[in-house]
Amino acid sequence: MEKVVILSPEQKALNINLNEHIYGTFSEIGAGQEVVRYFFRSGGASGTIAKAMSAYDMNVSDAIYGKENSGRYVCESRLKKMIDREYLLLEERLSRKKYPKKYFFSFANTITTTKYNQEQDPMEQEPGHGWMGVRFQLSENEPPNDVIIHIRLHENKARLQQETVGVLGVNLMFACFYHYNETEHFIKSLYDNLSRKQVEIDMVQMNGHCFQQIDNRILSLMLVKNGMTEAVIFGPDGQNLQPSDVLYKKNILTLRGSFRPVTKVNIDMIKNGLNEFVKEEKVSEKNLQVLFEITLNNLKSEGDINEKDFIDRVDILCSIGQTVMISNYQRYYKLLDYFGRFTNERLGVILGVTNLQEIFDPKFYRHLNGGILEGIGKMFNRDIKVYVYPYKPDKKSELKNTQNLKIQPRIKPLYDFFLFNKKIIDLTNFNTEYLNIFSAKVLNMIKENTEGWEQMVPTYVDNIIKERALFKNQKNKKLKKATN
Repeated sequence: MEKVVILSPEQKALNINLNEHIYGTFSEIGAGQEVVRYFFRSGGASGTIAKAMSAYDMNVSDAIYGKENSGRYVCESRLKKMIDREYLLLEERLSRKKYPKKYFFSFANTITTTKYNQEQDPMEQEPGHGWMGVRFQLSENEPPNDVIIHIRLHENKARLQQETVGVLGVNLMFACFYHYNETEHFIKSLYDNLSRKQVEIDMVQMNGHCFQQIDNRILSLMLVKNGMTEAVIFGPDGQNLQPSDVLYKKNILTLRGSFRPVTKVNIDMIKNGLNEFVKEEKVSEKNLQVLFEITLNNLKSEGDINEKDFIDRVDILCSIGQTVMISNYQRYYKLLDYFGRFTNERLGVILGVTNLQEIFDPKFYRHLNGGILEGIGKMFNRDIKVYVYPYKPDKKSELKNTQNLKIQPRIKPLYDFFLFNKKIIDLTNFNTEYLNIFSAKVLNMIKENTEGWEQMVPTYVDNIIKERALFKNQKNKKLKKATN
């Protein structure tokens, strides 16, 4: 087996410097002024760098790139203004007659690291984060392509975070020119000479001529699958969203499921949970973010992750106006910890009776030194409401809810404590006709072309499944072939 050789940042920078075609600008504001240093120190930089600039002062940055209406300088819009401005200047100032064989690029980043006065007190530290991107050509005659990423820095000293930014920036530049046609290799190479403990990449976008066949949602899935981040989010338009932009200081209500496909019972769950959540004094409807969450484990239900199946689920949820989250959090307390990065506001979780029973099952906390007490404590040590949807698979079965759920006797007092304090609440306005609808049953009916599944999914979802032949809808595929 051929051994993969990972180049050092210095070697990558020199490789780019010695490429006679690559030529452009570096612009770095805030604390991200480390990337271009590798190119200057590696040698041969005059053949690569047309201009390098740093605008650390906000007023200087405003004078060059314009003011930010939000008042935030470490944001996607600022990064795009930087890339747009510098690339435009390249085209205006450098004549193609003089530079006929150059592939222009504009590299930019806007980064904030941990503040100096916070380094001595870990409890007061705000994690560093930022945006980084490249606009680049792969031929002098082709339009440029864009790659943009968002990062979170996990080291506790600004100097270490800056060094990490420098390495990551070189990796990004190198990947743009040498791995652009190998998507997964591109993503993985961003971590060359780096680890997840140093930096987390939680969003990536690729747009342009050479990325026409790439679905940015698949890139986000790769981030989670490869452990580069624990969660990614898509808006109702199906586009990648930066988590902090969606979740910052929000009341978050989430429903976890396979949504394969989304059914009427899922919609009934979110509707009833939402109606209860907005009644809470500490919840503002204007400040509310609802999420349909799918875990990576759910995506692996039939072995390896099926990218087509993943897109099918996201397409349907987004088409009915939902925001979708893909996470690697099998346990709810880890999901809530993640939300805690962005907000201290009240949180809500909607789940079924069987999920609630799992939460109070000691075997799910054997990996913790404190066992179930530690796990439950991590989940309920914050401002949270858990809304429980009942279970009744058929007419003969008894309706199961929080009141008659079987909990181990030694755990029951703990369970009763949360019931009494209304941390766990039954949803009571459910539609009894939906209780025997299960995604697995609907999916099987779709695959087997069994009539009647259409009445089990929300309005228009059946049409979407048929028109796009989602979830291997063989009947629809046969119809398409017959009409061709």
